[in-house]
Amino acid sequence: MNTLRQLLLASRPVSWINTAYPFAAAYLLTTRQIDVTFVVGTLFFLVPYNLAMYGINDVFDYESDLRNPRKGGAHGAVLDRRFHRVTLWAAGLSCLPFVVFLVIVGSPWSWLVLAASLFFVVFYSAPPLRLKEVPFADSITSSIHFFSPAVYGFVLAGTTWTWQLGVIVVAFALWGVASHAFGAVQDVVADREAGIASIATVRGARWTVRFALVCYAASGAAMLFTPWPGPLAALVAVPYLVAVWPYRNLADADCTAATAGWRRFLWLNQLGGFLVTLLLIWWWLLG
Repeated sequence: MNTLRQLLLASRPVSWINTAYPFAAAYLLTTRQIDVTFVVGTLFFLVPYNLAMYGINDVFDYESDLRNPRKGGAHGAVLDRRFHRVTLWAAGLSCLPFVVFLVIVGSPWSWLVLAASLFFVVFYSAPPLRLKEVPFADSITSSIHFFSPAVYGFVLAGTTWTWQLGVIVVAFALWGVASHAFGAVQDVVADREAGIASIATVRGARWTVRFALVCYAASGAAMLFTPWPGPLAALVAVPYLVAVWPYRNLADADCTAATAGWRRFLWLNQLGGFLVTLLLIWWWLLG
């Protein structure tokens, strides 16, 4: 039971919806039906995908997590060494049957998108690439974790790509980049002490917060170019801008103050998801 508890904690249940929802929405809005592929894909991106993404991260971030006072709970487990091997095995084995099914029902293009998504899930944290320690690539890769399930859902469902749909993906990607960058700010001191590079350790807390603000604003602005009622989604960026704005002059030494903003960010995701859901229902009814 302790092992199961550790695996559950490592998978970040509070964030499960952030990867399952994009796939489910993209697939359902394209096919307009709930089938076995929809169910299997949603379950895959709900639990196994998150166990792989966050579990691998907790294994390879163990040394820095020991020095980070915010780790433990929703912000990530400090995964004891005796659970490292079982976490990696559980991540791989839990993903395997889902991936096999999705390959069978998918197309070569969907295989490529799924492979890319899983590649970045692994090598964001794992050596030799360990992209989370490559400034700017860390934020981009983290963003891929969240918008690639949507891209995969569209491709798997056989959607017809338009430039407006591309704009929506770009807006989602910018949101992901902003969210990772702001999340990295609170760890500037801990990461530097552990010798870990990130966009925030290289550019500093103040610059990174302002970069996050620009990306959130650009994400909202991009939605203004989408078909109605898509432009209303630009308003979803406003609460994020309000939550991050107070930290725009944050000094590196005071970086942990951003943790309060990050806690609000976790709740804002629930609000944002609710508002986007209402817009998707509206779009569905218009169709």
